[in-house]
Amino acid sequence: MLTDSHIRAAKPKDKALKLTDGGGLYLQVMPLGGKHWRWQHEIKGKKKTYTIGTYPKVSLINARRA
Repeated sequence: MLTDSHIRAAKPKDKALKLTDGGGLYLQVMPLGGKHWRWQHEIKGKKKTYTIGTYPKVSLINARRA
């Protein structure tokens, strides 16, 4: 599971970085530095991704609640 300090320490790479939290929730760190909360789930065998919001506007606790 992620912690707030782990999220703050995450630095952008050449490609998008995915930091998983569990239950399909993850933080995607983009090459330009943006951090976006996403939730991946499956409906009728098809993977769907829902964007929750950006970090730090949406905190770790609020992303888990969403």
